[in-house]
Amino acid sequence: MFPKLISIGSFYIPTYGVLVALGFLTGLSVAMRLARKAGLPAEKVTNLAVYCAMAGILGAKLFMILFDLPEYLQNPGRIFTLETLQAAGVFHGGFIAAFVFAAFYIRKQMLPVLPTMDAFAPGVAIGQSIGRLGCFAAGCCWGRQCDLPWGVRFRSDFAAPVPLDRTLHPVQLYESIADLLIFAFLYRQAGRSHRGGYIIGLYLVLYSTVRFIIEFFREHEQSLVGPFSLTQWIALALLLVGAAFLVRGGAASPAPSLKFSER
Repeated sequence: MFPKLISIGSFYIPTYGVLVALGFLTGLSVAMRLARKAGLPAEKVTNLAVYCAMAGILGAKLFMILFDLPEYLQNPGRIFTLETLQAAGVFHGGFIAAFVFAAFYIRKQMLPVLPTMDAFAPGVAIGQSIGRLGCFAAGCCWGRQCDLPWGVRFRSDFAAPVPLDRTLHPVQLYESIADLLIFAFLYRQAGRSHRGGYIIGLYLVLYSTVRFIIEFFREHEQSLVGPFSLTQWIALALLLVGAAFLVRGGAASPAPSLKFSER
């Protein structure tokens, strides 16, 4: 759609990379704001965000390779190509890797587990919303063919290997809008009295539900496992994890309301 933000001769700045970086910085800003309001140490929270981003990148690449393992086994050298390096990977793989690392880091640094995760949840949602705009610009993660008035066509040969001159569901925009709404809801809830784990639980339930539905409109080469794709099964598993957070939070004492007025 618009894969190159700036192009001078052979040099260019990819729109995808800029938007992903912007999403990370925006999400970090939101997480830092909520962390300060929750009385969490700023340095440890910042380090956690950076380390989780690195773990997420590795996890996304790993899951991408696992999902297409037969192809990579036939051509192992493909793992080290520029195409693999530039690919976004599988979001759920990145999220799971970041989530596992976050749990380890939080305990290692003796941070309060549930309040820390709650502080990060809205930032993850807004970061995803901006990042999906990058997917739309790059032409990756495209949708199925459709005849709807808001269908989109990709025409840039430089974009990801998206089918050109076919009207497709703009699933990247579907998810971007949904993530923005999730962020707004979570941020509002974070400013109210809530139990520890409530915000991260809401995020997992809401995002997993959205992702599960959107997968029906997305074109991908994943093999089905029963009636659903691998991504949908992962979404259902994370939904159950989110529900467990909500149930556990229901038995805990409510955290104090966060006041967002500036001092």
